[in-house]
Amino acid sequence: MNRTRRWFGKGDRRVLTLTLPIILSNATVPLLGAVDTAVVGHLDSPHYIGAVAVGALIFSYVFWGFGFLRMATTGLAAQAHGRRDANGVRAVFARAAFIAVVAGLAVMVLQYPIIELAMSLIAPSPAVEASARDYFAVRIWASPATLMQYCMLGWLLAMRDSRAVFIFQVVLNSINIILDILFVQGFGWDVRGVAGATVIADYSGVVLGWFLMQPHLKRLGGTWRGIGILDRAQLSKLMKINGDIFVRTLALTSAFALFTSFSARFGEVTLAANAVLQNFLMFGSFALDGFAHAAETLVGQAYGAERRKQFLWAVRKTTIWSIISAVVMAALFAAAGPWIIDGLTSIPEVRAASYEYLVWAVILPITGVLGFQFDGVFLGAMQTKQWRNMMLLSVAIYGLFAWWAVETGSNHMLWAAFNAFFLLRGVTLALLFPTIIPDRRKAVG
Repeated sequence: MNRTRRWFGKGDRRVLTLTLPIILSNATVPLLGAVDTAVVGHLDSPHYIGAVAVGALIFSYVFWGFGFLRMATTGLAAQAHGRRDANGVRAVFARAAFIAVVAGLAVMVLQYPIIELAMSLIAPSPAVEASARDYFAVRIWASPATLMQYCMLGWLLAMRDSRAVFIFQVVLNSINIILDILFVQGFGWDVRGVAGATVIADYSGVVLGWFLMQPHLKRLGGTWRGIGILDRAQLSKLMKINGDIFVRTLALTSAFALFTSFSARFGEVTLAANAVLQNFLMFGSFALDGFAHAAETLVGQAYGAERRKQFLWAVRKTTIWSIISAVVMAALFAAAGPWIIDGLTSIPEVRAASYEYLVWAVILPITGVLGFQFDGVFLGAMQTKQWRNMMLLSVAIYGLFAWWAVETGSNHMLWAAFNAFFLLRGVTLALLFPTIIPDRRKAVG
């Protein structure tokens, strides 16, 4: 009994209580994508599926650049909470919300050049382009609400309210799914129905998010008056952090784009097989992202309070559980990999190629675990400059190895380079970790 308590105690329950709802809420995201595909997949032409895919891709790129609204809000609000600065916690959300609204309106104003540039780059068939434009013209009106949700999710994570995050994601995606079916299957609105469902769900999500924030605002106290939303120094600090996060995110996106681009050099079958196997990374990221979010919150609060022991405890506990989850995911992939591949594709040659390279997808959770985990640690401590620089270094090294893999004509080498990239992310940040530990002389506990 004593050994069990030492191995699994209150601290472990605290970490898992924070993490499990996040993992479950993350799992609802691909479900929504599957429903989007399914409702248009039963229409009378396959071009509707392509139109939704193209439209969703455009918005992924547009909104992906604003991911800093979620990340920076979590880290800064958690630190203010750790300092017991109620007005500071409010101010972090208010500044992020201000940027979200301004950015969302700017995206709406710039919708014409965005869609024209996207169509010139993607160059879909005329039928797909026409429907994708219909989808874009409707969904663009959700831009402010979509970005506002990033701020709300980040703020709720900073309050360690993973239950609210779970409710938020499940309700939001449930509304979207129900309206998808109603608008497309019931009213016959084709891709415009899918986009309209997203618009209504996103604005509903803002109302729900504000409601979920209220218990924390009452508990924290403080006031919205005089918090200095437009304080030049604080906005400058926020924009600097946001700039680091944006560059880092762009580098990460480029790494995935390189993998896909280089995969295409090996032919259609290998490209398709690599795309199938990348789904294993998406499945594994549900758990790894959950523990990274937990680290971001717990580390941020400890860092803000300058509590060295609490900081180290948060890093240790979340890292242990993250590694355990990575090993479990790798074991599941090794055991069920062929069945997962068969469920993702029915094309014999793609299945055969996927089996050949499966081992690399199996070990991705192991090679990637430290990268995911230290993402959360460095974000919680808001050490975004080092975080950005190590990502740039990792992408540069990965790019050289990936290029060499293409030159030698080896897809195995390309997968090795991809795994090395994830490993480099974690190792480089781990080497820098001692430099961000709160000063022993200043820390209070």
